[in-house]
Amino acid sequence: MRIVYSTFPSKESAVEIGEKLLGEKLIACYNTFKISSGYWWQGEITEDEEWACIFKTGEKHVEKVIETIAKLHPYEVPAIFSIPVEMVHSPYEKWLKENLE
Repeated sequence: MRIVYSTFPSKESAVEIGEKLLGEKLIACYNTFKISSGYWWQGEITEDEEWACIFKTGEKHVEKVIETIAKLHPYEVPAIFSIPVEMVHSPYEKWLKENLE
C-alpha cells in the first residue's frame, strides 16, 4: 500500500481529482480535510487555508496517480508525494487490492 498526498486550493478541486482517480481504479479511497498552511512562495512567506488529500493506492499505480494529479492540479507547483506504508491491517489491504485495477 502507498499513500499519495497533495494539497489543493479548494475541496472541489481535491474531490474532482479524487473522483477521477477512483473512476479509473487507480486509487481505492481518498480522504480530504481542511488545513492551514504556511510556506514560501515567490520570495514571501504565505499563509493559506487549503484542502489536503490522501489518496490510497498500490505500489504499481503510484506513478500514474502522481502523473494524473500533476496534470489536473490547479497549482503551478503542487506538492505531490508518495509515502510507503509499513504495516496495513490485512482485511483493509485485501479490500484495497480488490478495488484497484
